[in-house]
Amino acid sequence: MLLYKLWRSFIKEILLLKRDIGGIVIIFVMPLLLIITITLIQDSTFKNMEGSKIPILFIDNDKSEISENIKKQLENSKTFELLTDFSEKSAEEAVFGGEYQMAIVIPKNLTKDINSNIESKVQAIVSSFGLETDSTTAKKEISKAKDIRLYFDPATNISFKNNVMNAVNKMVFEIENKKIYKAFQEQLGTTEDLKNNSLIAFKEITPKKGNMDVLPNSVQHNVPAWALFAIFFIVVPLSINLVKEKSQGTSVRARISPTPYFIHILGKTFTYLIICVIQFLLMVAVGIYLFPYMDLPQFDVTGKMFPLIIVTIFAGLAAIGFGILLGTVADTQEQSAPFGATSVVVLAAIGGIWVPVFLMPEFMQTIAKFSPMNWGLNAYYDIILRNSGISGIAKEIIFLFLFYVAMVTISLFYERKQNAV
Repeated sequence: MLLYKLWRSFIKEILLLKRDIGGIVIIFVMPLLLIITITLIQDSTFKNMEGSKIPILFIDNDKSEISENIKKQLENSKTFELLTDFSEKSAEEAVFGGEYQMAIVIPKNLTKDINSNIESKVQAIVSSFGLETDSTTAKKEISKAKDIRLYFDPATNISFKNNVMNAVNKMVFEIENKKIYKAFQEQLGTTEDLKNNSLIAFKEITPKKGNMDVLPNSVQHNVPAWALFAIFFIVVPLSINLVKEKSQGTSVRARISPTPYFIHILGKTFTYLIICVIQFLLMVAVGIYLFPYMDLPQFDVTGKMFPLIIVTIFAGLAAIGFGILLGTVADTQEQSAPFGATSVVVLAAIGGIWVPVFLMPEFMQTIAKFSPMNWGLNAYYDIILRNSGISGIAKEIIFLFLFYVAMVTISLFYERKQNAV
């Protein structure tokens, strides 16, 4: 009997949704447009960074060995295009005015002073071992460290600044090392070639599928992230639906009918859960079939579809629970619609949909651990990027289900209290 009542409640929800065809189209079309747009922007940005060079201003006041070495390395990089027809003053104005991202200024006498300092230090070390040195060179005064001045556009991203500064530091460090080796070679009178080869190198170990490396791409990040955002956006139509029922008296008839109120809630749960699954399947279909025609990587779900559907079901339950609570508490559509949309955007920001959690301040990282979107996103990433199975995402699934139970329980108690005679 309860199953029949649940079925009738489900049919009622379907009939209600059929009356709002425009809303249903938005529920399905908006996420598809969102995922296509965001993925195209991110992927094209990535390709542009690979294929084009960033123009930077290079002012060489040294015009000697070290500055030429730095200039050569920058020109040989795949990142920068050097512009040299500037003075330091005009470069500063151009960069601070936003015309260029950055400028590099090499100070005067950089090569001369570095050579002098290295010779003095090397001779001091050699003489400490009791070996003969050139006394005139040994007495040279060590000059202060030279500054290679970097000018950045105030609007430049912090990570870009850090990457450039690290690259320049690495170049200067390698140049200094080579000169130190050469100075020791001259002082010791050795004819052996003391090459300054790195003794430690970095080697990235990537996951493999057969003999092929599995490399993350923009599609693998965007499909699950924006699918989750779309799933949680059903909070808006669901809460509006509940508010309409209250204003039209449907909820009163549901309470006085012999059908328990929780059956009414379960009917909504099953209806909107089907919508969530359809949303996700449409997103996956776009990633598999449409993206390759748009010069985007194909979304690979080989052997992962079942756990992905499981995560979608529980993420959908969490979203539905939140929508039910919002629709139960709100009195008007003017309350539920803007608050629902805003809260979903906030949950997405906190959950790592827009900004990775590890880039957030420490207190925000702590808050993110309590976001249902973060649980769902981690579960998706565990399956897609870390090749985890159901056992690896059990914690996130449990959290999502408990969130749904908590939201519905609070809603039922609130509804009962509000309508107690």
